[in-house]
Amino acid sequence: MTIVQEKVNKLNNLLLSLESVAIAFSGGVDSTFLAAAAYRILGDRAVAVTAWSESSPVREKNDAQAIARAIGIQHVLLPAGEMNNADFIANTSQRCYYCKKERFSALVAWAEAHGYGWVAEGTNADDLGDFRPGMKAIAELPKVKSPLFTVGFTKAEIRAVSREWGLPTWDKPSAACLVSRLAYGLTITAARLKQVEQAEEVVRQYCPGQIRVRHHDTLARIEVQPEAIPLLTRPDVLPAVVAGIKELGFTYVTLDLSGYRTGSMNETLDEV
Repeated sequence: MTIVQEKVNKLNNLLLSLESVAIAFSGGVDSTFLAAAAYRILGDRAVAVTAWSESSPVREKNDAQAIARAIGIQHVLLPAGEMNNADFIANTSQRCYYCKKERFSALVAWAEAHGYGWVAEGTNADDLGDFRPGMKAIAELPKVKSPLFTVGFTKAEIRAVSREWGLPTWDKPSAACLVSRLAYGLTITAARLKQVEQAEEVVRQYCPGQIRVRHHDTLARIEVQPEAIPLLTRPDVLPAVVAGIKELGFTYVTLDLSGYRTGSMNETLDEV
């Protein structure tokens, strides 16, 4: 038996021990794998719940709905209330903590009200290597479990088993909420989040792969994969990208020559 198969067996046993579970479901690689595993073991005693607010791209919500249908698991959209939390919208380095605390508290309350014993989320073994204050919030909620982390699944292993199971997310690029695009200290508003979402759609017309538009108030900083940078600097493309983003309310548009990297806003933080 391979190490990965041993982990799958441990995950199955862990999920079986929970008896019923609501999966915190984004439609990303990790939560899709977890939802598929839970549905295989628990059937209708597993449900996928997507917390939804202005901080989530519409594209991701639509993906989550389609992926849940593909798995066969029941899917629920749950309105999230972090935009009403003053500590969250202040946009400090602890913004993820306040967001996760709001969202997972709501998930726990929903699960209890609908007869599910636990909430499970998709943190994996590789996530400890990043700055993730939201993990503290999850640790503070005893009804929330992290089965993939507990079993020791890495991202590569999750992708490998997802491919074996025929899950459409096995090679899906990593995603993050729209708030991760806002510079720390810039008040989080629905209008700014919409600016980011629309700006990324402008860039996506001309560029494949990972795309981020970082919001620095009047300045939009575009990150794409390094090999895609020449696509955006073409004389027939660059003016259209700049014009499209400026129409959304930005004064300046810049292209980050370092290219896309996860959590680039954290480069300004002392605690990272």
